[in-house]
Amino acid sequence: MAQITYVSGGARSGKSAYAQNLAEACEGELLYVATAGIFDAEMQERVRKHQEVRGGRWSTLEEPVDLAGKLPRASRGKGAVLLDCVTLWLTNLLFHHGEQSEPVLAEVDRFIESLPLVEAPLFIVSNEVGFGIVPENRLARQFRDLAGTANQRLAHAADEAWLVVSGLPLRLK
Repeated sequence: MAQITYVSGGARSGKSAYAQNLAEACEGELLYVATAGIFDAEMQERVRKHQEVRGGRWSTLEEPVDLAGKLPRASRGKGAVLLDCVTLWLTNLLFHHGEQSEPVLAEVDRFIESLPLVEAPLFIVSNEVGFGIVPENRLARQFRDLAGTANQRLAHAADEAWLVVSGLPLRLK
């Protein structure tokens, strides 16, 4: 099993840049696993900027739902894999499963069970959504709880875990 590194932080904390730098320190071709969908011009521009920053060593796998099924095969022959981000993946899964948390967490567990099949160092990026106030509506509270549970499971499964705050990485394990 390849080294698994989990990187979390708030929005615009620098977590993705930190994880990208770690991945780019690895030799060989790099794979970026994108979980976000492009539904409007603003998101399309964000994706374009991210691709521009990554440069030519990177190829991209767009996978919004089936990470356990696609990531192990896609990692073959790669120097490193950057999964960005878990939070969008969870959002996709939550809507895919009719806003039911149990099947989403089952998919998180299936993904964790697939990690021994990943052949390249894997850098997993996720948002820490639990630092704020308790959300006002049911779906937002459900998502906050779901993301917190998924993040705990992923961080526990990882070999290393980092929290990035204001662009500064703090090693958790």
